[in-house]
Amino acid sequence: MVIFFILLGLFSRPIFLFSQTANSAEIDELNRQIAQRKDKIKELEETINKYNKNIEQKQTQAVSLKNQLSILDNHINKAETDIELTQEKIKQAQLEIEALQLTIADKEAVMEKQKKIITKVVQAINTDKRKNYLEVLLTNNSFAEFYDQLQYTMNVFTDLGQSVKILRLVKEDLQTKQAQVESRKKTYEDLKAELVAKQEKLKDQSKAKENLLVQTKSSELKYKTLLSSLKQQYQTVINEQRAFEDQVRKKLALENKLNNSIDAFNWPVPSRVINATFRDPDYPFKNVFQHSGVDIRASQGTPIRAAASGYVARAKVCTTASCYSYVLIVHTGSVSTLYGHLSQINVAGDQFVQKGDVIGLSGGRPGSVGAGPFVTGPHLHFEVRLNGIPVDPMGYL
Repeated sequence: MVIFFILLGLFSRPIFLFSQTANSAEIDELNRQIAQRKDKIKELEETINKYNKNIEQKQTQAVSLKNQLSILDNHINKAETDIELTQEKIKQAQLEIEALQLTIADKEAVMEKQKKIITKVVQAINTDKRKNYLEVLLTNNSFAEFYDQLQYTMNVFTDLGQSVKILRLVKEDLQTKQAQVESRKKTYEDLKAELVAKQEKLKDQSKAKENLLVQTKSSELKYKTLLSSLKQQYQTVINEQRAFEDQVRKKLALENKLNNSIDAFNWPVPSRVINATFRDPDYPFKNVFQHSGVDIRASQGTPIRAAASGYVARAKVCTTASCYSYVLIVHTGSVSTLYGHLSQINVAGDQFVQKGDVIGLSGGRPGSVGAGPFVTGPHLHFEVRLNGIPVDPMGYL
């Protein structure tokens, strides 16, 4: 019973007394740093919004070299701020992981001490169970002493139940915190991958500006000439794409080689990183023409595979950098796909290709054969057309 009295004294203390460890000060400091990061992140997000507004405003203005350079400058500044923002988010995630791990250490310490208390109580109860009530009554001088000891025993049982319940709650909270750590780690890894992509995008934007300056030599007149040539080439490409597709589709219809079912599309390259979306509002040359497909990140010379089985309607091979090389494939269901900026083409017109066949190699590096003008870096320009009209490829991939 002496053991009971000692343990009862322990149970009369607040159950979370042991949770106040040396880690508390460290957690408070980490939370202060996290709050600072949040303020910095908010400030960077506001800066990015300003750059977005500047880009939107410039894109509504008259087309000129000065204006286009201003748009590219805003894109570069935005990309740099995006990188800084992502780095701040990574630091915030690291701090949150550290804070959670310290909290977990505290929870584990509470659980360990609570388990020791419960173990002692259970041991004492098991010792007491060996005595029957008559034996306890005979060893006491009065019924009052026996009743007091019985009450103490009942109190210990009650406190034991509460202690076990709190231990269970601490354990559940610990599991929640551990899940949060895993979640933050996943966020941390995603942010690091995002950072790499943004750094590559910054390089592309900088190269686009350099390429434009090289081509125009800072001459507004040369820019106008280049722009006129580009628009003419762009319209020619669109017209020939439609003409070749119509010819091939009519020919295949006569030969009953196309049915009405639509094949599921595979990604044409291993990468899933999209540099520019369909009709991307952030497309650097939006004021020149709308972006009619998606730009998928692909290093120079990456094998390009047919997204679905079909017939090659056009395989335009180029011998100069200013020429835009591409492959157009006709599929069933009035759908066609286009693969642009190819550095090498392995197929020819009217050839049937199976889904996954290599049709060429990617390009897009400024100055490389088949890249075409105004490219920002190596990638695959991929289009999906329905009845000859470009639609968002993401609905098919």
